[in-house]
Amino acid sequence: MNNDSARIGWMVVFAVIIALTIPWFLWGDGQVLYGLPVWLWWHIGWMAVVSLVFKLFADRAWGLGIEESI
Repeated sequence: MNNDSARIGWMVVFAVIIALTIPWFLWGDGQVLYGLPVWLWWHIGWMAVVSLVFKLFADRAWGLGIEESI
């Protein structure tokens, strides 16, 4: 995978993460699961997903698009 396609791929991944950070589809939903509101479970799960994605990004693509100018 060249730098341009990798950079675009990571931009798409982070755009999806940002778009789904706030669970708009759960607004006004009062359901409770195991003593906590469903939206809170979404937040907890989402933090786990985002931390895994950031770990992958840090391991594989950290510094992508940053060129050394020597």
